[in-house]
Amino acid sequence: MSDLTFPADFLWGAAGAGHQIEGDNVDSDTWFAEHVSPSVFSEPSGKACDSWNRWRDDLDLVVGLGLTAYRFSVEWARVEPTEGTWSEDALDHYEALVDECVARGIAPVVTFNHFAAPHWFAQRGSWLDAGAPEAFARYCDQLMERFGDRIAYAVTLNEPNLPHVLTWLDLPDFVRQVERATLDAASEQAGVAAYRLANVVLPEELDAMEDGLTAGHLAARAVIKARRPDLPVGFSLAIVDDVVDGDDPSVRDRKRAECYQRWLELAREDDFLGVQNYERVAYDGAGPVPPPPGAPVNQMGSAIEPLSLAGAVRYAHAVAGVPVLVTEHGMSTDDDTQRAAFLEPSLTGLRAVMDDGVPVLGYLHWTLLDNFEWVFGYAHRLGLHEVDRETFARTPKPSAGVYADLVKRFTPA
Repeated sequence: MSDLTFPADFLWGAAGAGHQIEGDNVDSDTWFAEHVSPSVFSEPSGKACDSWNRWRDDLDLVVGLGLTAYRFSVEWARVEPTEGTWSEDALDHYEALVDECVARGIAPVVTFNHFAAPHWFAQRGSWLDAGAPEAFARYCDQLMERFGDRIAYAVTLNEPNLPHVLTWLDLPDFVRQVERATLDAASEQAGVAAYRLANVVLPEELDAMEDGLTAGHLAARAVIKARRPDLPVGFSLAIVDDVVDGDDPSVRDRKRAECYQRWLELAREDDFLGVQNYERVAYDGAGPVPPPPGAPVNQMGSAIEPLSLAGAVRYAHAVAGVPVLVTEHGMSTDDDTQRAAFLEPSLTGLRAVMDDGVPVLGYLHWTLLDNFEWVFGYAHRLGLHEVDRETFARTPKPSAGVYADLVKRFTPA
């Protein structure tokens, strides 16, 4: 056995999200915002990976890698395309996906909302609307009634802190201008005062949006637990491994307070916390310290640092105090040799954190397929499998084989 053997019940999986892979999510806010002008989305999602029709093929890939878990999202806009109207076809579809996971020995890790929401919800102001938590809870209750008895983990929200994290990126001013112009154009075209999305947020509305999302998580958790008290419930958080360069932690600590603190405190009452990490950023007393010249970087321009996952998990657990499920971790790169080489040291670092007593439930790699990466469209590639944009054929990359081999080696015989 390898010295890095993980616990027998450790979940090995891959993650994806409905809007990013299913295609034709036409009743969603994101679809609407992709098609206004100007749009912060570099291209429309279109057919995405056609996973609405090819989801069994995707599960074949999961099984073929020797994985034991698959994280996917249910698209609220498909289930409730107009307010108060439930699509039996959509509920049947997602129930079949859950059942097929169970039949194949794959734990369904279900995200109830992965950014995209119904068009009608955005017309009401998204999470700024006072009625948003109640509407979300009603939707979550529908999912629980249909297939909640068969899922393994419930992730209420995906990265509700991401807009705050993005304010710490050194983005050109025009990006913020295009975000505002996109929301203005969407509001005008939808005929409402304030059309809003959960992942395109104006700076002056960040705190109010997070207040709505906090209330939404609490409302969702309540209805999920009412249906099934034993089901582990949590949410996922975007966590950069923020480290101090030098002896002045003030900037790093300010970022942690702004981006993570409220959410890590909220998670203390949950069953687990989903940690999503892609990078490490160093801060001195003046601000972020760029990677050294010549350092290998990913498509986001961050230095490639496999130990960032360990740092993020250690920090999250230290504050939240609940078990961690790595719900996303990966790399945006066109060079798959970088991804393949990144995996083993990342997992070695994660195992070291577990050896120090941090309870980690599993590791779900982002992502199974090259998919629609929101404002970046299809330019950013994080998949273990390439997807032909015309035929939708899935082709494994070398990193898929590396991941499968590591899972086999790290699993007790």
